[in-house]
Amino acid sequence: MILKARRKVIDLGAAALPTREATMIRLATRGRFTKDFVKGLLDAPEDREPAVRKLIEAAGGKIISFYFTTGESDFLLISEANDAEGVIAALMAAAGAGTISNISTARAWTGAEFKSVAERAAKAAKAYRPPGKH
Repeated sequence: MILKARRKVIDLGAAALPTREATMIRLATRGRFTKDFVKGLLDAPEDREPAVRKLIEAAGGKIISFYFTTGESDFLLISEANDAEGVIAALMAAAGAGTISNISTARAWTGAEFKSVAERAAKAAKAYRPPGKH
């Protein structure tokens, strides 16, 4: 049996079931800490990265980096997951606890990964007709 790239076969004796190998995506998340978060941190200062790591991993993700930041956001989280939904669910749990708000998550690509996106865009551009051009 020949399978396309990014597929593997699990041998179960007489039956072989193809499964997809997971491709991890990167997500960049920014957000704000609430008054409750700051109060808790001032009452008992701690490194919050282990707690954030535990939350993201419980949802099936992996932390690449976690930073406290200044400016419009209080934190920056770079994570990886098989799908965005797990990380979004984890962030919803933290927001539901009343400790973070103003959350913004965006997909992130390496330069090599985005080159592939640009190549697909170049092909799609050939099929696109702008309005008013016939």
